[in-house]
Amino acid sequence: MAAGLMDKVAGDTVTTASAGSKPGSAVNDLSAQVLAEVGVDISQNVPRQITVEDQEQADIVVILGPEAQVDDVEGTLYERWETDEPSDRGIDGIERMRLVRDDILERVTDLHATLTTR
Repeated sequence: MAAGLMDKVAGDTVTTASAGSKPGSAVNDLSAQVLAEVGVDISQNVPRQITVEDQEQADIVVILGPEAQVDDVEGTLYERWETDEPSDRGIDGIERMRLVRDDILERVTDLHATLTTR
């Protein structure tokens, strides 16, 4: 979600890549649906494992959620985002994913502002 939203916010002002510490075999359907609502299409993306090379090439690696575990690579800047978890309040399904999307969008927008004012 974060890479797709950053692409929408940043256009060609930053380069993004998406990878996971434990990628699934397909994009989460609800994630794809809520991103499509805001004009972001990740439906054809293929989840992949993050690599050391990915981290070495990045200006910043955003780790999304407390369960994601990534071994630090020396010289790489990391930022961990622990997003709001609506299911803790009994909100599930598509509405949960909309709230998660909106939380990530706010963080992406802030990160983009930081990256482009350096």
